[in-house]
Amino acid sequence: MKRAVFPGSFDPFTRGHEHVVRKGLALFDEVIVAVGTNTSKNAMFSLKDRMSMIQELFRDVNRLKVMELEGLTVDFCEKHEASYILRGLRDSKDFSYEKSIAIMNGSMSPELETVFLLTSPELVGISSSILREILRNKGDIRPFLPEGMPFVHPFT
Repeated sequence: MKRAVFPGSFDPFTRGHEHVVRKGLALFDEVIVAVGTNTSKNAMFSLKDRMSMIQELFRDVNRLKVMELEGLTVDFCEKHEASYILRGLRDSKDFSYEKSIAIMNGSMSPELETVFLLTSPELVGISSSILREILRNKGDIRPFLPEGMPFVHPFT
């Protein structure tokens, strides 16, 4: 079975993330969306809310699991018998950052392969960081979230 892990904080999960997951489902037998906490960021949405919004979005997809990520991604992949890490790229800045992480992951776990998928051009400008800033300033981020995904507002 070809199993891929798509790790991230997904704070919030965007249309770009959804695009990567759906492309990944076309390539792999199973995709695990591993939702973690980025220690260098202050989360806006609780881990529980992030996981529940993603689970609801993909409720009819039996080849997708949403799980909590604690610790190193390479350890999570080993524990869940995943041979691939799935990453989305919007631009060259993403590539430089993700390439460094892929090299380190490969050094720690040589059998683990990182697969980069390009984000669709119309989604390139969407980032979770920008969406959090829009929310902080009382803006509406729903146009940038996957259609049909339940939205739990972090300030209610």
